[in-house]
Amino acid sequence: MKLTFCGAAGTTTGSKHLIEVNGQRILLDCGLYQGRRHESFERNRDFPFDPAKIDVVVLSHAHIDHSGNLPHLCKRGFTGNIFATPATRDLCSIMLPDAAHIHESDIRWLNRHRKQDKLPLLEASYSMIDAEKCLRQFVSIGYHRPMIIADGVKMTLIDAGHVLGSAQVILDIDDKQTGKKSRLLFSGDIGRPDNDLLLDAEPCENIDHVIMESTYGGRHHELSTNAKEHLCQIIRRILQQRGKLIIPAFAVERTQQLLFTLDHLRHEQSFPPIPTFVDSPLAVKATEIFRLHIDDLKPAVRDAIFMRNDPFGFEGLQLVRSVDESKSLNKIKGAAIIISASGMAESGRILHHLRNNVENERNILLFVGYCAENTLGWKLREGHKHVSILGDEFQVNADVEILDSFSGHADHDELLGWFDRVQGPKKRVFLVHGEPERSSALKAALDVKHTTGSVEVAVMGQQVEL
Repeated sequence: MKLTFCGAAGTTTGSKHLIEVNGQRILLDCGLYQGRRHESFERNRDFPFDPAKIDVVVLSHAHIDHSGNLPHLCKRGFTGNIFATPATRDLCSIMLPDAAHIHESDIRWLNRHRKQDKLPLLEASYSMIDAEKCLRQFVSIGYHRPMIIADGVKMTLIDAGHVLGSAQVILDIDDKQTGKKSRLLFSGDIGRPDNDLLLDAEPCENIDHVIMESTYGGRHHELSTNAKEHLCQIIRRILQQRGKLIIPAFAVERTQQLLFTLDHLRHEQSFPPIPTFVDSPLAVKATEIFRLHIDDLKPAVRDAIFMRNDPFGFEGLQLVRSVDESKSLNKIKGAAIIISASGMAESGRILHHLRNNVENERNILLFVGYCAENTLGWKLREGHKHVSILGDEFQVNADVEILDSFSGHADHDELLGWFDRVQGPKKRVFLVHGEPERSSALKAALDVKHTTGSVEVAVMGQQVEL
């Protein structure tokens, strides 16, 4: 059996890991690399393998850095099944066409600049039609339903607690060439324990090899109780300053978690009423999918939705759908909360809200999740005083606040706790989905903890015989 790291090795985005065994080629995830536009286009345009020779894809969850290059893979010749949980499939049905729309918009933006520089124009790698066609290859499979997906390979999906429908992938592999039988675990993205909405990541046993995410290696999130008080303080400041609280948030899970928290704080009367807007058509659709898959949510959330005490639709909340409604938010006088996608501030309506609000010192920009290096969100989080938004330069006068406790990713200690619950020899552990500093910090901690097996930071293009 051979394992090749084709993405999310040395970085957090573009998850792709190829397993070759018994003449079959199994791809774990097929995500988009996210970063600078031109670099992203180059990385996402080419695959380090022939898509037509991939036999099957297993998708851990719907986030675009794990699923977003699937339409391109199918367009380039992949005709096999894409296995995912039912919730992941439903989320992909809205997220993949949205990603295609953003991709086509990015190409138009790049081409305007290339035309000025008299460079050859670029062609979009895939379209919204390609995204729709790709969805026909999805095969939904629930948690704890073992399935033979290739010769000598049995797949089982278990809850990862990261986002609705997210899965850890267990592969029981019978390598007929070597006669070895082994059990490989791909963590996908590991969620935080005690998430407000989702169940915790499940433990598993008898694992021989681990492909493990390391996004927050060496970093610790703020405690949830402190974060809620911090959020209340920010909202009280906005009310006092009569400014806007602009929150870039991923449309899936992060937006719903924010709404749940705001609803909870509203019931506790932690701050006076404040107009709240979700300006993301994708987030509005995703919230409906959350309601469809209430079995994947915590019992308390499930009961609230079932009893129509909807935590995603509280009084004073407005779900913005049309472009005109979105533009009208610029005319609001007084305090307001605007939640908009994308979470890394690389695309979507959030860019227009940042353009209109980043230079006003009465406003606050609140980041509630991870931003990949070199994205606009990362630059704002890192304290850059001048940023480019949609081609124009802006001075950052608004305050920037960070609440990583809302992150869907386990932090350093939580990753170690997850690792402890993975039972078995864990002979080889490969760290992926992390910037080099983060992966190295997690490796150092695991080297002390896990002395009976090896821990390696995966390298892009690295091939390993198992």
